[in-house]
Amino acid sequence: MRIGIDVGGTNTDAVYMDGNQVVATTKTATTEDVTSGIVAALRELDRSAAVDMSQVKAVMIGTTHFTNALVEARRLAPTAAIRLGLPATAALPPFTDWPEHLVTAMSGRHYLCHGGVEFDGRAISPLDEDEIREVARDLKSGGARSVAISSVFSPVSADDEIRAAEIVQSELPDVMVSLSHEVGRIGLLERENATIINAALRELAPTILDSLAETVRAAGIPGRLYLSQNDGTLMDVDFARRYPVATFASGPTNSMRGAAFLSGLADCAVVDVGGTTADVGILVKNFPREAGTEVNVAGIRTNFRMPDVISIGLGGGSIVRQDGNALTIGPDSVGYRLQEKALVFGGDTLTTTDVAVAAGLVDVGDRTRVGHLSAELLAETIATATRMASDVVDRMRTSEDPIPVVAVGGGSFLVPDEFDVASQVHRPEHYAVANAIGAAIAQVGGEVDRVFPVEPGQRGEVVAQAKEEARERAVAAGADPSTVDIIDVDEVPIAYLPGNATRIRVKAVGDLVLGG
Repeated sequence: MRIGIDVGGTNTDAVYMDGNQVVATTKTATTEDVTSGIVAALRELDRSAAVDMSQVKAVMIGTTHFTNALVEARRLAPTAAIRLGLPATAALPPFTDWPEHLVTAMSGRHYLCHGGVEFDGRAISPLDEDEIREVARDLKSGGARSVAISSVFSPVSADDEIRAAEIVQSELPDVMVSLSHEVGRIGLLERENATIINAALRELAPTILDSLAETVRAAGIPGRLYLSQNDGTLMDVDFARRYPVATFASGPTNSMRGAAFLSGLADCAVVDVGGTTADVGILVKNFPREAGTEVNVAGIRTNFRMPDVISIGLGGGSIVRQDGNALTIGPDSVGYRLQEKALVFGGDTLTTTDVAVAAGLVDVGDRTRVGHLSAELLAETIATATRMASDVVDRMRTSEDPIPVVAVGGGSFLVPDEFDVASQVHRPEHYAVANAIGAAIAQVGGEVDRVFPVEPGQRGEVVAQAKEEARERAVAAGADPSTVDIIDVDEVPIAYLPGNATRIRVKAVGDLVLGG
């Protein structure tokens, strides 16, 4: 038995599953503190006669706690960034292009030091240990409580980052340290940014995770707590304490994984319509296609693993307006106040839900309250919603051929049964809580992303080595070795570097081993 929970901007969804069978589901309002909404969801599940909390072996939660903290610039630790790369990389120092309010919120300061390697592991300059000790003393006087250390090409060789961390922690044992080779990918600036974000959230992580663990225990659940990551895999609480940034964007990922599970489609487009937005992504072999370039988080460029998702202002709470002959949907929404503001619930705001009820697409609230809406208004609103959904699916597909589309989420009644770029629209059972199901069925994974020198005739051997490393990392993360599969291999020759350099990225996933 397992429970999956997904915290969205409008609703907190939860499911109780026995193996691959969905036993019970619930949808409750998301609360400002997030945790009390999770408590309410667990309480609703507990009321179901089919649910036995004492039999639950694992709870998987996709949470917005840490994303909210960054976006709202609150409860961030005083953070310093140390970059190892001198005499190179000095032109664009850490915190370049960051929103000023975020730098201020984390009392951000930075240091440029010697160290780092070339793509093949050759040193740019030796690590200067005295230089790091001097930085550590300055950190102490400056009040930094968390440190992000990044060095050039650290995914190739992390020795300098690891040694610098040892020196900092020998001088400042209470300071938390985040290392970039454990957080991001090759690109220095984006990897450094992701590491700084992670460092700023480290101090908040124990408070939130202890609260979630206490919530699970208070519900009478003996099983372990996991958090879903932005790449569709799971991490345990200890991992989340060290890498809270990995929870970002887990919501869209959970929805797409749940859509794949419910529909049985491994390769398709997923349109997840919530209360405020519609998130559209592409599934490849059951997992979300990942963004291949930088990902912007709260105005900061990063390169950690994130799904390639486009969000548009189309949801069940989107406000519908008419100005002369022009009709618009959103991007603003009544959001969690739908049952207060929408016409069908006695409110005063025309929403897409009102139009859908009047058109007979969904049956909620009091239909007589929208009986006055004209047929022209209904037709134009539905046509606009169809055009919005179709346009974004069209932007995401990679060929001219129509692709299967899976519509999930509480507002998915806005996705038409037919539109030009969809070969077929699927509406699976339990579609409204696909995100929570995606959390419940999440697997664990391992990844290798490194630049390898590939000698002529040795490509197969090098790729095999990378695959084996990825498998080993998945098993180390808790995967059943018999279920681990390689789901993605990406090779990019790097022409501007010598030695037949090739960037090889391999991802492996497997089923989580549940305790007895």
